[in-house]
Amino acid sequence: MGNTIILEYEKPIIELEKRIEELKVFARERNLDLSDEIGTLQIRCDKLKREIYSSLNSWQRIQLVRHPQRPTALELIDLIFDDFFELHGDRLYGEDSAMVGGIGLFNGQPVTIIAPQKGRDTKENIERNFGLPHPEGYRKAIRLMRQAEKFGRPVVTLVDVVGAYPGIAAEERGQGPAIAEAITVMGSLQVPTVAIITGEGGSGGALALAMGNRVLMLENAYYSVISPESASIILYRNDQYAKEAAEALKISSRDLLEMQIIDEIIPEPLGGAHKDPKQMANLIKEALDRNLTILKGLSKKELAEARYERFKIYGTINGTN
Repeated sequence: MGNTIILEYEKPIIELEKRIEELKVFARERNLDLSDEIGTLQIRCDKLKREIYSSLNSWQRIQLVRHPQRPTALELIDLIFDDFFELHGDRLYGEDSAMVGGIGLFNGQPVTIIAPQKGRDTKENIERNFGLPHPEGYRKAIRLMRQAEKFGRPVVTLVDVVGAYPGIAAEERGQGPAIAEAITVMGSLQVPTVAIITGEGGSGGALALAMGNRVLMLENAYYSVISPESASIILYRNDQYAKEAAEALKISSRDLLEMQIIDEIIPEPLGGAHKDPKQMANLIKEALDRNLTILKGLSKKELAEARYERFKIYGTINGTN
C-alpha cells in the first residue's frame, strides 16, 4: 500500500528521500559510482525518521492514526486470521455494516473476532456509516460474544471507532442500552478476551468492545472518553484548542500504559501501521499469541474474576478511589 498522503512533520523526510532518489537516477544515467554519497544520505534519512517518529506529540500521533491509508479492521483480519467467516445481523432489527464479526482460526484455534469497520473511500464510508456503529451493531457483537462463550471460543476485538453513531434513529433503537449491555456481557464472559485498540478508541463506543482480560494498544493509537476536538468545543466553544486538549487528555499509548488502563503497547512499523501492514499484522499476531497463551491457563471463574479486578482499578489513584 503506497503512501501518497504526506503529513506536515513528514516533509523533511520526503525531501531527503527525494534527494536520494534523484542521486540514484543521476548515477545510473551518467554511469557513476555514487554509492558512498547515497549511503551517507540514506543513513541520515534513517536517523531523521527515527528522530521524528520517536518524538511525536499526542496530536501528531492522532494525525497518524487517522491516516486514510491506515489498515482497516477487515484488512488486519485477513492478515492475522485464517478462514474468517463473517456472521451478520442482530436477530432483532437488522445488519450493521459498521460492525463486522465472525469466526476465524488463529494458529489453528477457532476464535470469535469483532471489530468496527471504516471505509477505504467515500462510497465505502457511506456504506459503513463511517465506522460509527448503530445499536444493532452492538447487539450483533453481544450475540457473537454469547455464542463464543457457549462454544468455548476466545473473543478478540479490534477497536478502531471514534464513537457509536449519535443519530436520532440510533437513540430510538436503544443505542445507550445496547452499549451498556455489551460492556456488561463482555465484562462477564467466561472465555479469554483480548481487546486490541488499533486506531481511534472513542468513548463508550470503544469501551463496549474493550472489556478484555488483556487490553493491548498499537503504538500510535489513542483511547479516550472524548475526542480532542469535542473536548475543545466543550471547554472553549470551538475546536481550535484540539492540540492542547490532546495533550491534556493523556490519551496516548504511553500515558495509558503508565496509568494501567492498557496492558501492553504493540510497536508499529517506523512511520505508522500504513507503511507496512503485513509487518503490523505480524506484530499483532505475536502479541495476541503471547496473551492468549497466558489466558488459556486460567479457569472460567478465574477469567471473569481477573477481568473484574482489572477494570476495578479504573478511576483510582495509587490504589485509592
